[in-house]
Amino acid sequence: MERSGIVTLTTDFGLADPYVGILKGVIWNIYPQARIVDLTHQVLPQAILQGAFLLAEAYPYFPPGTVHLAVVDPGVGTERRAIALETPQAFFVAPDNGLLSCVWENLSAEERAASRLVELTEPRYWRSPVSSTFHGRDIFAPVAAHLAAGLPLDSLGRPRESLLLLEGRRPLRERDGSIVGQIVHIDRFGNGCTNIGADLLVELAGQGGLEILCKDLRLRGLGRTYAEGQPGRPLALIGSHGRLEIALREDSAAARLGLRIGDIVRVRLAGRKNPRTVRPAVAEKGENDGSRSGSMYRTE
Repeated sequence: MERSGIVTLTTDFGLADPYVGILKGVIWNIYPQARIVDLTHQVLPQAILQGAFLLAEAYPYFPPGTVHLAVVDPGVGTERRAIALETPQAFFVAPDNGLLSCVWENLSAEERAASRLVELTEPRYWRSPVSSTFHGRDIFAPVAAHLAAGLPLDSLGRPRESLLLLEGRRPLRERDGSIVGQIVHIDRFGNGCTNIGADLLVELAGQGGLEILCKDLRLRGLGRTYAEGQPGRPLALIGSHGRLEIALREDSAAARLGLRIGDIVRVRLAGRKNPRTVRPAVAEKGENDGSRSGSMYRTE
C-alpha cells in the first residue's frame, strides 16, 4: 500500500507532560517528512475501550496508507505483545490489549481476510535501550515512523493470526430482545456516547416504542437533533458516530446527570421489565483471556 506520509496519535498521555512531544520528536528523527496529526491525548488513563472507540471513530476519514499510532497501555513492560496491523485502508501500531478492537469490528469479512498482522519482534526498528515504562517512545513511535516512510510490514516481526478483542466493545441482547450497552466516552460537550449502534435501535424500534434507561434516567423515544430537547430535560439521539447518545440541550449531561464511562445503558420496548439473562448482541466465537482492563478474547 502506498503511504500517505501521515501519522496520527491517540494516547492517554494528556498534555501536561512532554510525552506527546517526545513521540513526535522520535518520529521526526526517523522520518522528517512525516505529517503528524493528534487525534486525541485525552483518553482517560488506562481506558482501553474508550481509546478503541475514539480511534475507530476517526481513522476512516484519513487517506489510505495513513499510519495510526495508538498508546493506551496499562500493561507496558509486561508480556503483553506489541503489534502492527495492515488493513486494506491503513496501518495501525498499538499494544495487543484490545485497543484495536473497534477498528477490527468495523472491518468487513473481506477486509479482515485481506488484513495482515505482525508482532513487533525486530529491535533494529526500535530505540535502544528500551524502557520498561515507555514503549510508546522506544517501540511504537519508531515503528510508526518506519512504516510511514515505506518499510514493509513484514520487516517488523513475525506474522500473527489473532489479536485481542475487548468483549465490552459490543452491547448485549436480553432474552426479550432488549439491548444492554454502556457509555464508552464522554465528549467535550458532556454527551454520553454509548456502544449501541443505530442498526440495533432500528431493528428494535420496528417492534414498538423505545425506552432508554441509564442510572435513574428513563427516556422515551429518540430525538433527531440536540435542539429538539427541552431545556433541563435529557434526551436520547443518534450521534454523528452512528451510536446512541444521552444528551442535555446546551448543557453537560455528564455534569448534570452524573454520567460516567462504564455506566450501563439499557434500551427496551416501552413497558417491558428487565430480564436477568443476557447474551452477546452479535455472536462471535473466541477464547476468553481475561484482563485487568476488562474481559477479552482472541480473534480466530
